[in-house]
Amino acid sequence: MSEKDTFNNYLIVFYTEFFIAGLGAFLLIRSKKKDYVAPWVAFVVGVHFFWLVKIFKDPSLYILAVLIIAIVIISPWGSKKLGVASSAITGIGAGIALFCFAILGLIRYLLV
Repeated sequence: MSEKDTFNNYLIVFYTEFFIAGLGAFLLIRSKKKDYVAPWVAFVVGVHFFWLVKIFKDPSLYILAVLIIAIVIISPWGSKKLGVASSAITGIGAGIALFCFAILGLIRYLLV
């Protein structure tokens, strides 16, 4: 991200994703489907990792993207099964995936 064009492209995509996530959340709340806001935002974040593969030149981000999107797909079903909000399933699942990936990244960094 030290190259100016790369950083500028990153910012453009980031703000576009931020707008899309916000707009989607607004529309979900407005249509009285607020339980889907957290999965929607997590979905946007998951898709975001596909784009980050090019920026960081790290294909392992594909795994993280797929994990987060899988969590998003499972969260509405899991929340009904467990009787909790889908944001709980989404947050716990995505949080664990991100934390594990951060630990993996630290280990990879220390081994280089």
